[in-house]
Amino acid sequence: MKTKRNLIQIWLLCAAMLQAVTSGAQPVTKVAAGGYHSLFLKSDGSLWAMGDNQFGELGDGTDNNAFRPERIVVSGVTAIAGGTLHSLFLMSDGSLWGMGYNGNGGLGDGTYGNRNQPEQIVPSGVTAIAAGYNDSLFLMSDGSLWAMGYNNDGELGDGTFTYEWYTNQPERIVNNGVTAIAGGVTHSLFLKSDGSLWAMGDNQFGELGDGTGNNTNRPERIVTNGVTAIAGGNGHSLFLKSDGSLWAMGDNQFGELGDGTYNNAFRPERIVTNGVTAIAAGGGSSLFVKSDGSLWAMGYNAFGQLGDGTYGTAAPYGTNRPEQIVASGVTAIAAGGEFSLFVKSDGSLWAMGYNYYGQLGDGTYNWTNRPEQILAAYNQISIQLLSSGDVLLSFVGIAGANYALDRSFNLAPANWVPLVTNPAGSVGVLVFTNTPNAATNNFWRIRSVP
Repeated sequence: MKTKRNLIQIWLLCAAMLQAVTSGAQPVTKVAAGGYHSLFLKSDGSLWAMGDNQFGELGDGTDNNAFRPERIVVSGVTAIAGGTLHSLFLMSDGSLWGMGYNGNGGLGDGTYGNRNQPEQIVPSGVTAIAAGYNDSLFLMSDGSLWAMGYNNDGELGDGTFTYEWYTNQPERIVNNGVTAIAGGVTHSLFLKSDGSLWAMGDNQFGELGDGTGNNTNRPERIVTNGVTAIAGGNGHSLFLKSDGSLWAMGDNQFGELGDGTYNNAFRPERIVTNGVTAIAAGGGSSLFVKSDGSLWAMGYNAFGQLGDGTYGTAAPYGTNRPEQIVASGVTAIAAGGEFSLFVKSDGSLWAMGYNYYGQLGDGTYNWTNRPEQILAAYNQISIQLLSSGDVLLSFVGIAGANYALDRSFNLAPANWVPLVTNPAGSVGVLVFTNTPNAATNNFWRIRSVP
């Protein structure tokens, strides 16, 4: 299911008719962050991954880390989820797939063997997915909630604290009515169709929001109605209400709740009164987006994951109030273990924070405390006819990656002739100059090469 080749084709009329145009293809649409790896989808339904791969969580058939995005599935992917050491995705036919660490049965395939390539877990009917530490959740089209994997803290919600601490096959937890799910590191959250919020699992910091510090192995209702979105982090939880307000509970040692203190909260507390549209909870940090497209962050910042231009090198290592990071244009967010990802409305992918495993995908292992563009908007190709008669092709790809220019004089059949290979520059810009044949149609393609 994996290919190493990213092919972008453009076609031009004869040289005398050329005009400057821009071709847009495959903007990034969704992002997910695991412990130290990243996943994203493009508009063509392709799945891409980068970062930590010691257990095969990237699904590329190896256990080698990747510091640049690599395509794992060519098309048809509709949803993604990153756990600490494993990954899940859905296909358009409703099938559930997984890869990575499986020592606690989090892939749900009936074994405890790790997988470095995607394997199908459920053949059809799955509508939503979430991943935690080494556990997984999914919803079926009938509104039932299913779970598998690590269960030492009761995060599966099956009424046990499993003696062996895990189960390696999906088990049904709730029969119907579930509409959304989220996995924290060792706790789980879900919403029902009446807008109620439910939680189970580890509660030592108050992340379940029930007013106690007691773990629970059965779902318990936390909020009766009005909840529209949920996110689980490392010991803390976030949720949105229908009025656009942001609420938080749980661990707050780094200020990740954003309430102006460093005190844990065992009950939900309102952080922002209105206007919030998206949330993400990571390893001691939190992100949210407002209706104007602005990105805000709070919490742990030792590796620059908040993207505010600083590193929190002294206790408490972060900020306990939301601060604006990007003024506008943000459409999707994800928070991982000390790093953050976001997508802008032009389809560009951005990242900041810890990068030891290459999870930012910028071709380095250096972390950054400012948002860095990883993929430019729409993989832009600009075409311009020069006065010399040459054609100037400008392409925005992945910085430092190699791309080849091929030409054919027709497409039926195509006879692609390699012309030149160049690396993209530090911001991903690549320029080819070539002379077209004015007597015939010319067809070019730009493809990534090793």
